[in-house]
Amino acid sequence: MVVVPAPSGASTGVGGGRGVRISGCGCPGTGVRGSRYWGAGDAGGGAGVGVPVPVRGTAPPARGGALRFRFPGGDGSATGRGLAATPPRGVSRVAAPPAEELEEARRWGGACELRPLEGDVLRWGGLLLPNNPPYNVGAFRFELTFSPHHPLVPPRATLCTSIYHPSVDPDGRVCQPLTSAQHWVPTTRAIQVLQDLLLLLDSPDPQRVLRQDLARELQDQPEVFHRRAEEHTRRYAERRPDPPGL
Repeated sequence: MVVVPAPSGASTGVGGGRGVRISGCGCPGTGVRGSRYWGAGDAGGGAGVGVPVPVRGTAPPARGGALRFRFPGGDGSATGRGLAATPPRGVSRVAAPPAEELEEARRWGGACELRPLEGDVLRWGGLLLPNNPPYNVGAFRFELTFSPHHPLVPPRATLCTSIYHPSVDPDGRVCQPLTSAQHWVPTTRAIQVLQDLLLLLDSPDPQRVLRQDLARELQDQPEVFHRRAEEHTRRYAERRPDPPGL
């Protein structure tokens, strides 16, 4: 799904779709009361991730209803389905991350085997190497996907290796506030996204939740959580590479 900041002076929607409401930590799922949502899409329709724009005295749109949004210069509405394919008027396509960002990330010790997937510079893959138990007994394959409108739109990190973690859902989606629409800063480098992802894995936080059951277990029975997380890691994680020189 694509989120692009609304251009100043725009007055009508561009075929966007239903907004996906965003919680305070940037994870999809819960609404932000007192906000309206803008879904970006092309003229053929698109399911946009809603960027909350506070509008006093209003409530989130009903599910399936017409999407209303407001930004400087006017307001509009949009309905539709599918993924957004093009940005709104006035927002141009932006190049992929420069090659030096990939080289910079490759020199970092927190990941290995980092490379574009299938030659696609907008999709990076690699192995993440946690530092702390219970996850440091294995390595976790990940994918970092960049929007065609990078860096205006945040990248999305996905874990391809199963992990027992409250901030990662069974499909590998990650609750990472740094890359949420609310917190994203276009000057953020790819290595900072990966470093933040590693820190998130190393420090499970019951406040950043995509799996409520694991968050409760971590809070109420931390010893049980860590034991199960280590067992899960030993079963599903990939083998860590040998240190250089061995």
